[in-house]
Amino acid sequence: MSGIDNSAEPGWFTRIAHPGLFLQWSRHLVIPLAVVTAVLFAVGLYYGFAASPGERYMGDTVRIMYVHVPTAWLSQFCYGVMAVSAIGTLVWRHPMADVSQKAAAPLGAAFTAVALFTGSMWGRPTWGTFWEWDGRMTSTLVLLFIYLGIIALWRAFDDQLKAARIVAVFTLVGAVNIPIIKFSVDWWQTLHQPASVFRADGPTIDAAILVPLFVMTFAFSFLFLTLHLVRMRTEIGKRRVHALERAAARAAGGAND
Repeated sequence: MSGIDNSAEPGWFTRIAHPGLFLQWSRHLVIPLAVVTAVLFAVGLYYGFAASPGERYMGDTVRIMYVHVPTAWLSQFCYGVMAVSAIGTLVWRHPMADVSQKAAAPLGAAFTAVALFTGSMWGRPTWGTFWEWDGRMTSTLVLLFIYLGIIALWRAFDDQLKAARIVAVFTLVGAVNIPIIKFSVDWWQTLHQPASVFRADGPTIDAAILVPLFVMTFAFSFLFLTLHLVRMRTEIGKRRVHALERAAARAAGGAND
């Protein structure tokens, strides 16, 4: 015998995943995450829009990048969170997986909409057009439609457990669009430039612009974590209220009988 209790890990994992205990430990994270988010935004906005220089060719319009790039990254990251949660729903029937799916969808849609808007605002002075049907712009627009479809699916069902399985399948099918967005600049002729930050030979962006870009990316990422946590807590509360309402309705119906 190894002398190791293998049952400890599953028990710990199950306890952490329990909605009631999730509400207990997660409430201690909301305020710290919000504070970190606010500090990162304060630093990022100052350096991005006041202290950093303009770009040689784009001038001050390059500052749109400090909002566009982080929201574009999060539009895909949110969908990744939903895809992992969908696997948790279909394979392991994780008690918090469908809550995570539902909580992330509106956030992903919002980040995608902001990325499309700021991209259009940046495109007009840079490319001479607000919109061009190139691979990345078109696939990002498709991503927004997928998000909206997922949100509509959640609202189409009263039974959220049944909706979770249908949404999970739809989410995994839609995940094929993420690598299309990522590699569209390599596969097709596009107005978007190839990767300029994460490259084998190092970033091609000057440090004076790269540093505030990273700070703003962390700021938006912490914003997502904070809002996702709050939305998950809210969703659990709503489901508890609905469960109590159904139980009260059944009890009232039984009393009338």
